[in-house]
Amino acid sequence: MITQDNIQQLLTPISHFLQCETPDSWITQAKKPENLRVLLLDHLLCELKAGQSAMYLIRKYAVDQASQHSLLDWFKPYEDFAYRGIGSLETLKGKSQISKSIMAKSNSPYSQDLIDKMVLLIKEELHHFYQVLEIMDTRNIAYESIPASRYAKGMLSHMKTYEPATLIDKLIVGAYIEARSCERFAKLAPHLDDDIAKFYVSLLRSEARHYQDYLSLAQQISPDDISDRVAYFGRVEADLITTPDSEFKFHSGVPA
Repeated sequence: MITQDNIQQLLTPISHFLQCETPDSWITQAKKPENLRVLLLDHLLCELKAGQSAMYLIRKYAVDQASQHSLLDWFKPYEDFAYRGIGSLETLKGKSQISKSIMAKSNSPYSQDLIDKMVLLIKEELHHFYQVLEIMDTRNIAYESIPASRYAKGMLSHMKTYEPATLIDKLIVGAYIEARSCERFAKLAPHLDDDIAKFYVSLLRSEARHYQDYLSLAQQISPDDISDRVAYFGRVEADLITTPDSEFKFHSGVPA
């Protein structure tokens, strides 16, 4: 059970990391009953995309060819459900654990730490995907694919295009996405039904760890101090959160 003191301990470093708070106008929009459907649908897809982003990172940078195929197989039931309309809550049950070991490339310059942290993150994100789907099922909210918000794409458009700077930027962006998710779960929980509120509070610890993992990996891989780059993406992220946004989503900006 996460206490109020635990929540504050988790959120204090996140509030220092993020360059702005979620605007009250977004909270006002998010707590409207008519927006619960899009909030849950977008949250569901965000969990899948977070897992996919981690999977693509280690496929590209860290694992051997056999492991690349194992990672794709791991995601197939989720991608079949989300993008092809194949499967159900029942067929996804118990699929969040990978059945095969993931091995590093023999010549990878990146550490086993990248694989270990990303595989754990993937397991958690896929489990969260299933939990959101369960909540939707109890409310008779049918799954449908919805377009992504501008948020992640808006940050990724600022990445450098040479290595290892590209990888470092991807990790920093990942840190901001996880930190903002954590902040929004905490801000939303008091305004939602008890079961969703408890679920969102239960996510805080893993989201807080994910953002720290991304940041530590970025610094570990970078030959230089990443503080300036972190601050730069903090400004980009804050602009996306505090400027008018024509679409309401889990990571959207100020409702236009």
